[in-house]
Amino acid sequence: MQVNGEHVTLEAPVSVADYLETHGYRAERVAIELNGEIVPRAARAEAMLDDQAVLEIVQFVQGG
Repeated sequence: MQVNGEHVTLEAPVSVADYLETHGYRAERVAIELNGEIVPRAARAEAMLDDQAVLEIVQFVQGG
């Protein structure tokens, strides 16, 4: 699969929520696009990633 433009190998299909947790992302601080469509926070546990997925993760950063 592709994450933020880089190739990533999945050992098995995984949910977006599980992927975020496993890779240290704070779910409340990211926006997710999967295969060109925004994934609402409430749907992340049901949205599944596989080898063909294209995932974009945008992190919100505070500052001024």
